[in-house]
Amino acid sequence: MKFETSKTLFEESRDYFPGGVNSPVRAFGSVGGTPVFIKRASGSHIYDEDGNEYIDYVNSWGPCILGHGYEPVIEAVREACLSGLSFGAPTRKELTLGRLIQECIPSMEMMRMVSSGTEAVMSAIRAARGFTGRDKIIKFKGCYHGHSDGLLVKAGSGALTGSAPDSAGVPASFTEHTLLAQYNGEDSVKTLFEKFPDEIAAIVVEPVAANMGLVPPKPGFLQFLREIATRYGAVLIFDEVITGFRMGIGGAQGYYKVIPDMTTLGKIAGGGMPMGVYGGKREIMETVSPVGNVYQAGTLSGNPIATAAGIATVKALMEHPEIYPALEEKAKKLTSALKETLPDTCINQAGSLFSVFFSKTPVVDYDTALTSDTAKYARYFHYLLDHGIYTAPSQFEILFLCAAHTEEDIEKTCRIIKKGAVNCL
Repeated sequence: MKFETSKTLFEESRDYFPGGVNSPVRAFGSVGGTPVFIKRASGSHIYDEDGNEYIDYVNSWGPCILGHGYEPVIEAVREACLSGLSFGAPTRKELTLGRLIQECIPSMEMMRMVSSGTEAVMSAIRAARGFTGRDKIIKFKGCYHGHSDGLLVKAGSGALTGSAPDSAGVPASFTEHTLLAQYNGEDSVKTLFEKFPDEIAAIVVEPVAANMGLVPPKPGFLQFLREIATRYGAVLIFDEVITGFRMGIGGAQGYYKVIPDMTTLGKIAGGGMPMGVYGGKREIMETVSPVGNVYQAGTLSGNPIATAAGIATVKALMEHPEIYPALEEKAKKLTSALKETLPDTCINQAGSLFSVFFSKTPVVDYDTALTSDTAKYARYFHYLLDHGIYTAPSQFEILFLCAAHTEEDIEKTCRIIKKGAVNCL
């Protein structure tokens, strides 16, 4: 494939944006080469500025679960735009979407809409601290909860890719109350609660870790978190920015039957538009202003374009529950092809999410994720890219399937993997 137009655009972009991009992983820093500049998308395919076509397994990092350009969503956005882009005032659409979210995720008894997953998690933690009157939080190595200052500690994903899991510009005092535990490591959590029994406001966790590559929870791990949070009076926060409406209509909490005190959702709740939501138990959310004294605000929160897209997306998912088992079957077919073809790899999958680790070691946490051979992953990535398969440009990101992926897409991907993926290593 030729990437001349993308190369030209990238060189010019470097004069305007740090690294030529507006989000670090887009720079292809960990896989090398020139970032592909996308021009348009339709269904399960994306098209770059050079006219190359790809089967897309990134799906805007998850929210395009129905496929790109899903007509009911596009029509809802088109109609909403004609009435105005933003009002900074309440709308009926906010209420409609809130009702739909609560119907799907009943643990969100009350919620607040924001504009991103980062904002949702940051705000949920503030509410948990306000509710408990405590300062410390537990997060897990390799779990990413957005780029707010207090959470950029062993944050996974883009931070892992750049070999700098802690960010410059964050004062040490901002993270002094952030306690680190090992994902899937019950003893590490117990130790922290024993040391700080009355100081921990919340546990924040990706119920399925998806920012050190995909790492599913071990059997019983989420139940353990539920029990220990209750025992010590801490708030259990599920960061479902990735898993919400992805693992099922009820998110990971519905999939694993473990109910948190608070939940955060990302742009899938806005049909792929900028959107975040945080919510949970009514008594916690009633600490948020203007009812309580935990301040949080946003002019674009619940804006009419994102809520219109979210309503259309959530309704489609509610009306077509068959989407979820179909996606999981497609994921199993792809991961089976990978296991058959690639030696010395660990393939992790949960629902329609999956990752390939070039490691002989089973990947169950942050430390084992770091055993993966990132140089091999880079060669594998470029082999697929050159054959029209678009995957994550980082070992530590994950892959997503969408309802628009056809049997032909899956068969073609399996064929390409079996034909030569092993030879590129």
